[in-house]
Amino acid sequence: MQERLDQMCRLVLRHATGVRMDTPLRGVGIGVVASATTPVALACRAGICLVLQGAKQMNVGARRLRYAAGDYFTSVVEYPVTRSLVETHPGTPYVATSLIVDPDAISTLLAELGPAKQAHRLPAFAVATASPDVLDAWSRLLSLLDHPNDIPVLAPSRERELLYRLLQSEHGPLLRQLARCEGRLADIRRAIEWMQLHVGEPVPIKRLADMVGMSLPSFNRNFREATATSPLQYQKMLRLQAARRLLAVKAKVADAAFSVGYESPSQFSRDYSRHFGTSPKQDAVSMQNGLAPASELLI
Repeated sequence: MQERLDQMCRLVLRHATGVRMDTPLRGVGIGVVASATTPVALACRAGICLVLQGAKQMNVGARRLRYAAGDYFTSVVEYPVTRSLVETHPGTPYVATSLIVDPDAISTLLAELGPAKQAHRLPAFAVATASPDVLDAWSRLLSLLDHPNDIPVLAPSRERELLYRLLQSEHGPLLRQLARCEGRLADIRRAIEWMQLHVGEPVPIKRLADMVGMSLPSFNRNFREATATSPLQYQKMLRLQAARRLLAVKAKVADAAFSVGYESPSQFSRDYSRHFGTSPKQDAVSMQNGLAPASELLI
């Protein structure tokens, strides 16, 4: 296993030109962080991150996660991270690769694999150690970065192989939720997608509960089980992250506040400072000068 991780790490180091970058492979990202980072609050997309070297710590709601070389993190929803930092050692940077999973590709595979036993009370994210089969399939997909002319012909089959191995892995039941239109986690995902589309609107949580056919107590309980945070807190963090993206492109603080549904810029500044550990004005300057990341993918 370590030999495979080392091989993948060398490959990423040959191709990575920044902390986080997309590749010619559909949905595949790579990244290298040269030195340990300080804690920062960011947004993370749904998908999978495999650590090849170093380690990462994250606080998601009330849960604290740590995953190191050989571990992978899977999430089926976008979620706000209240604290994220990367661990490195002298001369050995943090190296990782990510995959944004296509729900249609999962659905196609599941149609061939047939039904599986339904898992109950799944969280929307989890960490596990990658199996040798997962590492081998991911390595074969990444190896195409050394042979770009082969990507159009070979990448689809290698991506399919990787998704198959992931569906057979410990996180298979979680990934199956991406293809489901019914069920508790599918309902929570639908509510989250609605929050994202209407981030600047005042949306009562009761309305979200009614939308997915749950009572308010049931919705609050299921939402917290899936995301490790309450719907109200999640909604607030989505708004703050959306405002932060606006500030990164030189929006004024008051304009960013009003755009995401705040009526009071001073209340917005207090919430922003509490969440990100710095004022919106100071954070905007840091982001515009490249001193702080404006957002986070998976890596």
